[in-house]
Order: sequence, then structure tokens, then C-alpha cells
Amino acid sequence: MQVILLERVAKLGQMGEVVDVKPGYARNFLLPQGKALTASDANVKAFEGRKAQLEADNLETKKEADSMAARLNGEQFVIIRQASDSGALYGSVTTRDAAEAATEAGYTVNRGQVALQQPIKYLGLHKVTVRLHPEVELEIELNVARSLEEAELQASGKSIQDLAAEEEAAAEFEISELFDDIGGAADEYGDDRSGPVPTPESDTGGEEQPS
Repeated sequence: MQVILLERVAKLGQMGEVVDVKPGYARNFLLPQGKALTASDANVKAFEGRKAQLEADNLETKKEADSMAARLNGEQFVIIRQASDSGALYGSVTTRDAAEAATEAGYTVNRGQVALQQPIKYLGLHKVTVRLHPEVELEIELNVARSLEEAELQASGKSIQDLAAEEEAAAEFEISELFDDIGGAADEYGDDRSGPVPTPESDTGGEEQPS
């Protein structure tokens, strides 16, 4: 199926190009999203009449996207989720979650502009692509953690495995300290009770036992 592009589409073509696409891709994405028109003679002629205006509109929206990208690129957003000790999420983080996190921070981002190869299912730092415009793309980072404290540690470069190892080491140290305290107390009491072991004679005051 042939369509004429009304804007640049990644891996497909530039505005004004007539390209061949699968009918399903055209009907389900390009046409309803307003990114293309079927390449009929009437539509091609109509595009030529609108081309100058479309190019001007595209340039304006690109400038706006460039301005936001300069502020948004590289930003990190914290998303709090419940997870197991191994770091597996009870659920997942989706494009909607990423868009909402950015929007709550004051940026205008919708889920359709967020690109995820697959939902995020583990704690940690995750790079996510955001396409503000067909010609403007940037990266943000999602800090997925179980608490703000954990998010701060992850932001400093520690992984969930590092945190688990530190917690285990701290627990082992506390147990070791506890046994040291118990051992010291045992030694102290042992000194107080030290002395000769009583014999049968000492128990009877030294008297002879009847034969």
C-alpha cells in the first residue's frame, strides 16, 4: 500500500515522500495518527497545496521540541514500586508510568512519545528513549526503587545486589558482636566460680563413712 508522509517517520521516510507500507501498519498507525495519507492522486495534489504550511508547522513544533529536549535530556525520575528481595517487581513499569513521572516533574510528555522495548520488571536505573518530535529524540533515566532512600543509593551507583550484600554483611557483623559480648560475659562469670571441685570428703566434713 502506498502512502504520502505528512511528517518524518523513523526508518520510513521524510515529509512528502510516497512510500510502500503494509496495509495494517497504515490503517492501524500511520493514517489514524495523522502521519500519512493514502497516496491517491487527489491526496498527493492536496499535499502539494499544503506543503508550505506543513513545513512551517513542522519547523515550529521542532523548535519547541528542541527547547524541551535541552532541559529534559538526561533527567532522572524516581518511580517507587514494591519488589522482592531479588529486585523483581510485583508488576512492571510501563510507558504510561514514565510519561506520568516526567509530567509530574513539570514536563509535557505523553505515553506515545516514550519508547520501551519491553516493560521494566526489575529495580534499578533504566535508560528510556523519548521522542518529542519526529526529528527530536532524547534519553531519560528511570530510577525504580522500593523507597526514596533506596533510590538515593541507586543514584549514587549502588545496585540492588550491592545493597543486599551490605545488609547481609551488617547482619553478620551484628551477630558476631553479639557472640563476642556473650563470650565476654561467660569469661567474667567463669572467673567468679573458679576453684577446687568439692570431693566426697569435703561434703561430709572429713568424717569417716561407716563400713
